[in-house]
Amino acid sequence: MNLLAFDTSTELMSVAVQRRLDDTRATTLASPLWQHSGPGGAQTSTHLIPTIQRLLEQAGLQLSDLDAIAFGQGPGSFTGLRTACSVAQGLALGANLKVLPIDTLLAVAEEARYQQANAISTWQVAALLDARMGEIYAACYAFDQGQWRQVRDHRLARPQDLGDVAGYAVAGNVFAQYGAQLPPETVRIDAWPTATALLRLAPALLAAGGAVAADQAMPLYIRDKVAQTTLERLAEKAAR
Repeated sequence: MNLLAFDTSTELMSVAVQRRLDDTRATTLASPLWQHSGPGGAQTSTHLIPTIQRLLEQAGLQLSDLDAIAFGQGPGSFTGLRTACSVAQGLALGANLKVLPIDTLLAVAEEARYQQANAISTWQVAALLDARMGEIYAACYAFDQGQWRQVRDHRLARPQDLGDVAGYAVAGNVFAQYGAQLPPETVRIDAWPTATALLRLAPALLAAGGAVAADQAMPLYIRDKVAQTTLERLAEKAAR
């Protein structure tokens, strides 16, 4: 399918455009996939739309040529999720497209699987993302017969309270910050919710009816509180 995907749920901004292989106009193009990965965070609102426009131009596509727009719906950065959702909604409304919100932790699990060169046909992944404020976002997934299913629901936890993950590969962007507090015996894979992971997940999710009208796309928030008070920051610093 012709798809646009992007994720801004972390400090990494990841964007990718995929073009269908049977499109006769694509025969002169070197690749069916165009991607960008770079700093996000505060820069996302400035760079996301120009990056999308540049990749679409490289792919020889207009927004109206797309079958859908996929985006990382969360959990993740409060501002990043709102940015991704609003850009997906705006582009989709203007081009009369549907959007596909995709779980960012599932994208982490898929990226970790892909890094293993698809060598593992059946496995379980505990996907983790840095939630700041001394906490992580976590969820567990199982991959079997080419399909993902969620085993444990999303939750917000301190790294030391992750719980039993025996038999799971642990994947995410948390090891530099919280590695010493995580179970030491686990297989660890550095992985991010990339746009290319979203593209790999999209066909099955679209087939399952995951696409929604643009105005129905919503971020997935796990944490209601997005900042610490001064006293809480001082207490955390003293505890460290």
